[in-house]
Amino acid sequence: MFGECSLYTLETKSGNAPWKTCLRFTRHSPYKSREGVEAEQRGHRPAQQQTAGTGPLRHTRGSSPPPLHIRTAVCYGYRQRRALENSDSDIGLCGWLLVSLSILLMLVTLPVSVWMCIKIVKEYERAIIFRLGRILRGGAKGPGLFFILPCTDSFINVDMRTITFDIPPQEVLTKDSVTVSVDGVVYYRVQNATLAVANITNADAATRLLAQTTLRNVLGTKNLAEILSDREEIAHSMQSTLDDATDDWGIKVERVEIKDVKLPLQLQRAMAAEAEASREARAKVIAAEGEMNASRALKEASLVIAESPSALQLRYLQTLNTIAAEKNSTIIFPLPLEMMQGFIKH
Repeated sequence: MFGECSLYTLETKSGNAPWKTCLRFTRHSPYKSREGVEAEQRGHRPAQQQTAGTGPLRHTRGSSPPPLHIRTAVCYGYRQRRALENSDSDIGLCGWLLVSLSILLMLVTLPVSVWMCIKIVKEYERAIIFRLGRILRGGAKGPGLFFILPCTDSFINVDMRTITFDIPPQEVLTKDSVTVSVDGVVYYRVQNATLAVANITNADAATRLLAQTTLRNVLGTKNLAEILSDREEIAHSMQSTLDDATDDWGIKVERVEIKDVKLPLQLQRAMAAEAEASREARAKVIAAEGEMNASRALKEASLVIAESPSALQLRYLQTLNTIAAEKNSTIIFPLPLEMMQGFIKH
């Protein structure tokens, strides 16, 4: 409707407890009176703007609800959260009867049953307890001691330490149509043990497959020069993408590194030839600059010698000293032309 605006607020909380989502949908009209706006700010809601609906998604009467995909995602998250929180309270009458019998059996078989009911979780592990197939309220247990009932409870240990795996070499077609083989390494850990058990069958296998596809997708948008020079940026992009994708599984991707980029043999030869030609060109430029500088220095030296004859004699003595320093069996003494003219006259 013209002149109206909508406000959507999405609040997400994550941690050991299942994630919680709440979306509030309100619609404000610019045609409200000033008194009505002030009344809403003080907490008094007008009768025509009373909230309709219950649960995590509410909207005001007289206004259209949020889009379908937003309602679906929020309601799914809300139902999942409620199911995890109330899992042990929905076991029914038969379930409570079995739990009571299990407690009675434990009391009858004391103290032997104590050794079966008390379990130990290590510092780097968390235990997810299932009671009659439902996750027990309170989330993961540990580290330390925890208590289970015989016959009705079971548990799964989840390792919370950082896990490392190698990404197999992937044949990737770059943006400039060059085929390269790239591999890498991923570091991740389980951040929420409850989600890692309840939301996915095998978090490790899923993370490995997702890392391979993410590597191919990210490198497919890069040129060969960018892949060779911007490895850190590519690794950061992969880490961010993997972390967002595995958040619903309770997985935290800590780091991604690109190990090696292998080029085809023909491309390696072409790049080597190009690099060699570039080095030769730079060497010729440097040699030409050196000759130019040397010629300038020689010109300046000749001007100095022409202005001072004693400088030429000093240069002659230095040349003799240099020749005498070497171990030569034959030494040639160059004579000045003035001395030769004297011999010629005689």
